Amino acid sequence: MKIKIDRIISIATLVASLVAIFLVLKRPAPVAQRQAPAAIEEHARSFDQKMAEFDQATSQTSSNGSSSSQPASDSLSDGQLSANETSATPSSAFPSSKNQASSSTQNGKPEVHINSDEVSAMLAQALGTAGGAGLSPDSNVGSGAPVIKDQQVSFDGDLVHGQFLTEVAGKDVWITISGHIGERDGYATFDPTEFKVGDLNVPVSLVNSALQKKLAEQHDRLKLPDNVGGMKVENGELVMQGK
Repeated sequence: MKIKIDRIISIATLVASLVAIFLVLKRPAPVAQRQAPAAIEEHARSFDQKMAEFDQATSQTSSNGSSSSQPASDSLSDGQLSANETSATPSSAFPSSKNQASSSTQNGKPEVHINSDEVSAMLAQALGTAGGAGLSPDSNVGSGAPVIKDQQVSFDGDLVHGQFLTEVAGKDVWITISGHIGERDGYATFDPTEFKVGDLNVPVSLVNSALQKKLAEQHDRLKLPDNVGGMKVENGELVMQGK
């Protein structure tokens, strides 16, 4: 009876290993729609335009802030006047900035909203010319620098989903990772919430330490531009706010 049980366990282990290998090599459901070359060019131009407008807005805010110093009493009077004027002015008099490339928050800081198509287009162009730039540190949780053959990015609520095709032991494998993007002390941060190899779910606790170590090694590359004071994913968009 003991021999039969050992044989059953061996067979079950073999089947589980085969299933795991199948799931690792299986292509998972895509996190985003593939873009045509023309769409990639269009969205990449939109990304560049939004960033140019954001840079211009932050430059103007910085120059205005440094050149418009007033006595405290004058500032208070102006602030009271602005508050009175605002309360007396109907809200319809102000155009909505939701669809604008660059807008301002309530505290007057410029911010830019970038959608996943624009980010994917920028990454596609970077991968085609730089051979694995962009988000490769996020997908590299092993030793050595991976070669990213394809990528997809999407935003969902406050989460970013990234999917990267790389080579593992001579086989093409899709790596899927999801998590929260943020900012700390002028550097981008990433906290994973899901990790998959092929179609096989891997506990985040098993890969997070290695992932954070690799991100720490790429610390200089994660530095945000000097005019960016905050970054997050919100309502399905990447939002960057000026200082």
